Amino acid sequence: MKLVFLIFCFPVFCFSQDDLLDEINTDSTGIQYATAVFKGLKIVNFESTKLVAKKQLTFIVAHRFGSIENGFDSFFGLDDAVTRLNFVYGISDGFNIGASRSSFQKIYEFSAKYRLLRQTESGFPFTVVGYNSFLINTGLDKSNLPLLKFKHRLGQTVQVLISRKLNTNFSVELAPTFFHDNLTSSFYDENQVKLSDQDNSQFALGFGGRYKLGKRWSLNMDYGWHLNRDSNSPFKNPLSIGLDLETGGHVFQMHFTNAQGMNTNSFLGQGTGDWSDGNIYFGFNLSRVF
Repeated sequence: MKLVFLIFCFPVFCFSQDDLLDEINTDSTGIQYATAVFKGLKIVNFESTKLVAKKQLTFIVAHRFGSIENGFDSFFGLDDAVTRLNFVYGISDGFNIGASRSSFQKIYEFSAKYRLLRQTESGFPFTVVGYNSFLINTGLDKSNLPLLKFKHRLGQTVQVLISRKLNTNFSVELAPTFFHDNLTSSFYDENQVKLSDQDNSQFALGFGGRYKLGKRWSLNMDYGWHLNRDSNSPFKNPLSIGLDLETGGHVFQMHFTNAQGMNTNSFLGQGTGDWSDGNIYFGFNLSRVF
């Protein structure tokens, strides 16, 4: 974990900021803001500080294949793919709302994303964005959970996204996260002795970065450090690496990650993959602006 932290933080002290002037936007008040901090609404798994412009609708198709470790048995995950359809609308340049449906646990999610502060050329050094979501897990099976009630299907996420564009090519983000699931998993051994009992309220710290490789390409990476995971939990912290390709009216993102779920509660709280044994997932996000 320390190595991952250093990967994201070391460049903060190494990169010159002189060429930030190349990507500055000036508003009607004359204030110059940093632009193109991130090109996608997500870095890989984590939300970025980018927002949809006023009166624009963005449609994102996110596809995550099954684990590649099974090889040709599942055609490298093709047989076990999940999909998320997400609509995000700009109420204003600084306030977005969204609605999505994921085939992973049949999750419906409703979200709000809003800019609190913005990085300027000679003033405030960061962009700060808030993100809140509310989800309904409709995939829970009452036949296996006879005491299941509607409230147990609910979850929520609260995030503060803090980004800085260090120069024309390099941007970083920190994402303190709180998420709550009304129903969490307990695990037992063969003698029905409880091994793990996760708290419903969970905390995490996300790290993300983008490095521009060319006019339309960038290398993206993010990592989620779960802060209060039960010591016997089988779930893993998500580490994701990908490429962004900007082509006209849409951004195409390709990535590898060790979490198949694409909602925050899923990839932070229920990631089962492990990079060390090849249990990872290939996926892509395709966004289109209307």
